[in-house]
Amino acid sequence: MSGIVIVGAGQAGSSLAFKLRDLGYDGPVTLVGEEPEPPYQRPPLSKAYLLGEMARERLYLRPEAAYADRDIALLTGQPVTGIDVSAKTVTVGGKAHGYDDLVLTTGSVPHRLPAAIGGDLEGVYTVRTLADIDAMAGEFVEGAKVLIVGGGYIGLEAAAVAAKRGLKVTLVEMADRILARVAAPETSTYFGDLHRAHGVDLREGTGLVRLTGECRVAGAELTDGTLIDVDFVLVGVGIRPATDLAEAAGIALDNGIATDERGRTSAPSVWAAGDCASFPHKSGRIRLESVGNAIDQAEAVAANILGAGAPYNAQPWFWSDQYDVKLQIAGLGTGYDRIVVRDAAPGRSHWYYAGGTLLALDAMNDSRAYMVGKRLIEAGRSPDPAAIADPETNLKSLLK
Repeated sequence: MSGIVIVGAGQAGSSLAFKLRDLGYDGPVTLVGEEPEPPYQRPPLSKAYLLGEMARERLYLRPEAAYADRDIALLTGQPVTGIDVSAKTVTVGGKAHGYDDLVLTTGSVPHRLPAAIGGDLEGVYTVRTLADIDAMAGEFVEGAKVLIVGGGYIGLEAAAVAAKRGLKVTLVEMADRILARVAAPETSTYFGDLHRAHGVDLREGTGLVRLTGECRVAGAELTDGTLIDVDFVLVGVGIRPATDLAEAAGIALDNGIATDERGRTSAPSVWAAGDCASFPHKSGRIRLESVGNAIDQAEAVAANILGAGAPYNAQPWFWSDQYDVKLQIAGLGTGYDRIVVRDAAPGRSHWYYAGGTLLALDAMNDSRAYMVGKRLIEAGRSPDPAAIADPETNLKSLLK
């Protein structure tokens, strides 16, 4: 028996390996990762870890010994260089390893700035891996001037850390508002105001023309015509699914590695889960970039490898920490035509409706609204928007 090989030692890969054991699988399980670290949490990288509030060991999803205890072969620092779906092998370190089932949990990789505009200068960083954060940690000194390119959650979280550490922060977002791809204008305005209140020079509708400097970045030219001095640059312009291995192996892609509702790819005995995988959802296909999906989808795939035959039913949820604000998101707001604002100090929430149907909500420092909204969305229930907007409404009563 060759067993089950999992390529990608992140949240999804680790969750899948342990779920196989929990479900009683006693064959060989091999988890292969290209980073030298055991599987670790990514969300704290741009928050608590970058702030110095979380020790390195606390990032690890499990102690390294836990893998040996569950008879999971963990191969770190060993990138997979090829997959042969006909021979049912993966190549690791020049050696072919056979598999009975292969799971791709390869995650995603950040977009980088082109070298033609200075993206390869020293002092230009992406925020994705533990090595990325360790490399930039020495730059975070009080008074340093940082340019953050991109107003998504990664860029905003990094801006919050930099501002809290006393850096002079300029953030540029090419779209007309931050979070334009993922949130309603009301949420964009809320977080824009929050960052400006903490001294961030936030420039929406402004892009980067080029970075300047000899070997190391020293300045930036922006599309609004200004030239600014910078000590270093953080690039947060999105990520893409890590599909190179799958593509080279002839596995079908569709905004990621395409799977069916059970997590199977187009290749026999090959499955996918997590950031890299797209899957059927309602009347289309989606790919979710979140811890919740990585865990839930990986565990569903583990069960299906062992014969469960159950479609994966995604229940999207996300979060972000910026300054003293915890943003919690439930559902997907795609297709909304109305935002209902609930202002119930000290929290605030934005509820996404399409007609009379509740799709999603953003809750800022309002865990009660988040928990109630999440349960309503998962149950397919849509309360009267007027009741949501009324701060006197007891949200728990909407669950009865």
